[in-house]
Amino acid sequence: MIPAKLIEDTARELMARAAIDIPADYRAGVAAAREREQNRLARFVLTEMERNWDIATADRRPMCADTGLPRYYVRAGNEAVVEGGFVALERALRRATAEATATIPLRPNRVHPLTRVDHNNNVGAHAPEVTYAFEPGADWIDVTTVHKGGLFGSDYRMLFPADGVGGIKRFFVDTLVQFGKRGLACQPAIMGVGIGGAKDTCVRLGKEAACLRTVGSRHPDPDVARLEAELTALGNYVGIGAMGFAGTSLVVATHVEIAYTHTGGMPVGIHAFCLSSRRATARLHADGRVEFRADPQWFTDYYRREGVE
Repeated sequence: MIPAKLIEDTARELMARAAIDIPADYRAGVAAAREREQNRLARFVLTEMERNWDIATADRRPMCADTGLPRYYVRAGNEAVVEGGFVALERALRRATAEATATIPLRPNRVHPLTRVDHNNNVGAHAPEVTYAFEPGADWIDVTTVHKGGLFGSDYRMLFPADGVGGIKRFFVDTLVQFGKRGLACQPAIMGVGIGGAKDTCVRLGKEAACLRTVGSRHPDPDVARLEAELTALGNYVGIGAMGFAGTSLVVATHVEIAYTHTGGMPVGIHAFCLSSRRATARLHADGRVEFRADPQWFTDYYRREGVE
């Protein structure tokens, strides 16, 4: 049985790691972008970003003043047992969020949408969000925290079968140009693209693709993987670099995830996981062991399954 207190303590530590420490895979992607970047100002911005991350890690302070909207992704093994059940797990995550807001500290961004009442702890109605997935043949629980901005950096469009891949590419470029020109995302970004399903499905998959896959990963479907590479190349061809300066460092990586959809449509959701690519994961075992890692390993074969079981 996995103790509820262990979940709370681990979630609080994950909050700190996500806010402070940039994952190595994203840092490597930014370093590669800097080496390719020819524009002096954009290259300078990329260099200063890395210096800022080093200072944040050394001082154990959040690497960005806007710590976004903290949220959790929980993957539970089918045989996992939580002390007090999953209600206790959610209570632990809410307590950890409130404590982390005060101690790290995180900016208390969560407010009532109408009255603007702020509890000053990032906890409220449907906050923090907890998204679940399950895995057969396992008795552990993976907890991933993501701090993603909740204002801009996302878009949705209902395309149709006749639009094809070309339509997806046009929407992708249109979105990046608007993000860059209007300051709606902090570049360079990991771009997540969700294609198919219903409207809410593609938007969810786009966010998960941006936040829960590591830079350098490729979709196992060769057609999807080819589209990922083509979209990244397009994104770095539009002439926008780091933080909106001219350049070729707009996109660190593009991750595409798909869902089978209605035969008459092709919904597409796009998300930018900005230069504050904040995520951290831990696996909790019933014997009390906790294994921290950078890769959420969210998109398992079971999660992407297509057939009848």
